[in-house]
Parts: sequence; C-alpha cells; structure tokens
Amino acid sequence: MPDLTFGEKLLIARKQLDLYQYEMAEKLGVHPNSITNYERGEGKPHAAVVRMFDLLCEQQGINFDAFEATEKGNGDKMKIVLAEKVSPATLAVFADEPGWEVLTHDQLPDGLPAALADADALVVRSAVQVDDALMEHAPKLRVVGRAGVGVDNIDADAATRRGIVVMNTPGANAVAVAELTIGLMLALARKLPAANSTMHAGKWEKKSLQGAELRGKTLGILGLGRIGLEVAKRAKAFGLDVIGSDPFVSAALARENGIKLVALDELIASSDYITLHVGLTPQTAGVVNAKSLAAMKKGVRIINCARGELIDDAALVAALKGGHVAGAALDVFAVEPLKDSPYFELDNVILTPHIAGSTAEAQEAVGIQIAMQVREYLKLGVVQNAVNLPSLSHEEYVVLAPYIDLAGRLGSFLAQTGKASIEAVHLTYGGGLAEAKTDLVRNAAIEGLLQGSENVNRINAAAVAQERGIRVHEEKTESHRGGSASVLQIELHTAAGSSHASATVIHGEQPRLLEFNGIDIETPLEGNLLVCRNLDVPGVIGRIGSILGDHGVNIANFALGRERSGPKPVKAMAVVQVDVPVSAAVLDDLGKIEAMIEAKPVSLPEAKF
Repeated sequence: MPDLTFGEKLLIARKQLDLYQYEMAEKLGVHPNSITNYERGEGKPHAAVVRMFDLLCEQQGINFDAFEATEKGNGDKMKIVLAEKVSPATLAVFADEPGWEVLTHDQLPDGLPAALADADALVVRSAVQVDDALMEHAPKLRVVGRAGVGVDNIDADAATRRGIVVMNTPGANAVAVAELTIGLMLALARKLPAANSTMHAGKWEKKSLQGAELRGKTLGILGLGRIGLEVAKRAKAFGLDVIGSDPFVSAALARENGIKLVALDELIASSDYITLHVGLTPQTAGVVNAKSLAAMKKGVRIINCARGELIDDAALVAALKGGHVAGAALDVFAVEPLKDSPYFELDNVILTPHIAGSTAEAQEAVGIQIAMQVREYLKLGVVQNAVNLPSLSHEEYVVLAPYIDLAGRLGSFLAQTGKASIEAVHLTYGGGLAEAKTDLVRNAAIEGLLQGSENVNRINAAAVAQERGIRVHEEKTESHRGGSASVLQIELHTAAGSSHASATVIHGEQPRLLEFNGIDIETPLEGNLLVCRNLDVPGVIGRIGSILGDHGVNIANFALGRERSGPKPVKAMAVVQVDVPVSAAVLDDLGKIEAMIEAKPVSLPEAKF
C-alpha cells in the first residue's frame, strides 16, 4: 500500500486533535478551503505548510507510521457494492485498494440483498431505495454513499439505529450550477435565445437585439452557500457589483469573497440581477412574490437554479407581462417536468429542464468524491458529509433522541426570533446532558439555527457553520436550573448583538422553553407560536388576546414572563401557542399596540415523542 497522502494525514491529525477545519487552517496559516481541498486530494500544499504541519504533529506526538503499518499489515478485506452505474474513475478509487472486492451493478446475479450479506459499503445514486428492509440483509454494512445531494431514497434514521453512516456529496456540482447561472445572466442580457431563433428562421434582426453589459450592474445573490459563493467569484470577473443576503453567513466571510452582505429588503430593492441559491423552507417558499417583485427595480432580471417553489409563478408572469421584470431564466419548477405553463408564451423567459448540475464533469466529480469519502471512512474511520451520526449505540440514541429534537427546536426558535447574520454560537449542556455524547445535540442545534441554508443536516451542520465563518463553542456544566435534570442553553452572537435561550425536556418527551433573553418563561416548543416583547404596562395581555380573537385565531397556551429588575417599566414577554399560523394582518395589528416592541411568529413541528 502507498504511503499516506498529505490529505490523509490531515484527516488523521484533525481527528486525533479534535480540530475543525478552520482551526487546523489557523494553525497552518492557510484558508479553511485549502484544508478541504487537501483532504479531498486536490491541490499541492506549499512546502512551508508541510513543514508547519510536520512540526505540529511532532509537538502533539502524532505518529503516522502506526497507521501505515496497521494498514499494510492487517490484511483487512472490504467488500464494496456499487448498486448503480458509476464512472470508471469512481471505480478506480476502490480498485487501487489491494484486497478490496468491488461489485458493480451488473455483477449482482442473485440480486442486491444477497450481495449485501457480507458487504462493508454500498454506493447508490437516486434509483435504489435503501430502506430498513434492505439494510436488514446487510448485517456488516458500515456506510452508504450517495453520489449526489438528495438522500430521499435512503432511510437515514434506520441507518443511524443500525450504526451505518450515510454520506452524500454536497457542493460537488457547485461549479456546474454557478456556470449555468452566469450563462443565463449573459443570455438574458444579450438576448441570445431570440438572436439564435431569428437567425435560424433566416432573419437578420440586429436592431431589435440590442443588449446590455453586465459590467457596472448590481448582482444580488440570495443564498451564499457553496453555489452562491462560486457565482460571486465569477460575477466579479465581469465587473458586477455583488451583494448578498444570507442570515447564515458571517460578514467576515462575505468580505473575503468580495460580497457586500445586506438585508433581504435591500438586496431586492438594489439589484439589477437577482439569482436564487437557497434551500426550500417555510421562510423561503415564495420569496419572489407580488410584494417583493413590486419592490424590485424596473427592468430587473431574475435567475433561479435552486428550487421552483421559491417563486410565485403567477406573480412573476404578471410582472414579466407588465414589463416591470425585464426577463427571467428558470432551470427549476414547482412541478417537473414543466407542462402547460404560462411561461411558454413569454419571449423574455429562458427555460431549461433542470440541467444546472448536469455536466459530465459534475457527474464525474460526485462519483469520485463519494468513492473517496467511503474509502477514507473504511480505512481511517473519518466521516465526511454524513447525514446521520453513527457513533451512538441504539440505547444511547433512544435516551438522547428527545434532546437532539429539543436542540433543533431551540435553534430554530432562536433563528426565527433573530434578525441578523450569526457570527458565533455558544452551547452550554447542563445537568445529565453534560455527561452524554453531545455531538449530535450540537449539530441538531446548528441545523435549527441554519434552517434554510442549503444542504444542512445533523452531521454536516458544524462543517457548514465553519464554512460560513460561524464560530461554535461548547461548554458542559453540572449545574442546572428549575429542577430539570438536563438543560440546553444556546447563545447567539450576531452583528446586532446577542440573544440566548434555555430549554429542557419534561416527562421524557415534551420540549419546553425555560428562558429567553433573561426572562424566565415556560412554554411548549412546538406548533405555531407568537413571541411578543413589550413594555410591562397594563392592558397589553388583553389587547393581544382581543386581536387574536378578532382574527379568529384560537389560543392553545399563553405563557408570560418579565425582567426581574431594571428601569420601570421593565420589559415583558408573552409566548402564545395558537392553533394556526398568525397572518401578516395579525402582526400589523399587534404592532399598533403602543407598548409592543416586536411580535414575531415562530413555526415548529409538533412533538413526536
């Protein structure tokens, strides 16, 4: 077996030293993206970086000879089942490992279940359904690799219970999507579809095809994940002024990439081009609607290579027909394939059939990436881009599951009640929770905080936070409050200040908020909530109840709290659990209460335990 590569050594060292990529990057004096590239086998480190790494390993007593000797001498054999067609380059990643047995999709004469009886790894794309029944046939299975982003065809919860890692390949097609986005912008600006069609019709209509330059225009990028950042890099080369909106990205990371971080309202009002690169959540669904379109510049052009549901189609069609929106380029749609669409009649709309990630290079990249991830896990035990956490036994998972759920709810609660981009997160585990394995609790909290950010799950959440420039700190303490055996506290540091909340689980199944921004208040963390902050003066509670009643909103629970001290009147809080989500009209009426500071809706799933 060949010696370990620099990237493999990095993975081993980070695992032993318990370092995030950005922490290792700080020690070596490189950008965190460089660490990612090295670990993927991309790029060659500078000699000075290698020397610093060797010195760090020497200081910390990390000896790679032991790893190499173990790998060379133990003779462990692995069986990999590639259940769907992959590229030769993907196959070569496994073929280079001596003693590994690799079965391709056309080498399964007795069927997939039989092949999995003694398999260590399974690699799929989107066709094979990896459910609990299939995993029942795979007692030795350690990892399922998905060559792509979506894992709808894999039962990740069942895999977690069985101790199986589920990995995907987020970001492998980021360049492909970014390039199509830029291509669509150019096509809109220079009227390329019309120019092409008229030429094919034998016409020379030069005068009607005068376009516009990208140079000097403002591009608004909604969503600054991997794809959004790749778009920004390319847009700068065209002389575009790039602004971005993403509550899950730090201002420092935006500055590093030449992006001015702005609020969504400013992005909508200031952009000549708007491109969408966010995931689909209740907050982002229909983000392009009649109201936001009306606030955009006349002549704006819109590109969507993310999710079709981000756009209210009827509103966009009306804006296109009316001339307020000069053009749109759409690669994704709420219902696919697209049929009988009003877009078909519009000359100022470019339509493509969900091809943003469909390049030969991207498809090759996802195959190679998942093969490398599976290989590194089997050889070194290093988990990358997993969508579950396999390090808990079934018994541990059962005990911890309510707190994993609680962490996601508390993170989501803080995200929905906040208003500025997150710079740092501090988690404190109190009581019995401090004795548990809290990696999944931490990641569930971050997943809740970053809801709406692309491709975030309970295993990659910490890595995504790192990529966004968000610092994550953890603390464990034996003390707890309120008689609760286990308490989780999350504190957020944002550009606008700090906020924090504490929560627990009662009766082993009911998530409860205990405190929010210094005010003790106990309320269920589930369902539709209305969070009101107001001055503690008479009449406010009655007005809240009356307004909800006037709008036909039934109250299920009404919790109150106020500051213990401070100048009079002190601030108070009400968290109202209601049967249906509150409307914009309700929020407008609540805002008219003189003592009301703010009223925000929060939507959380019903408790499942």
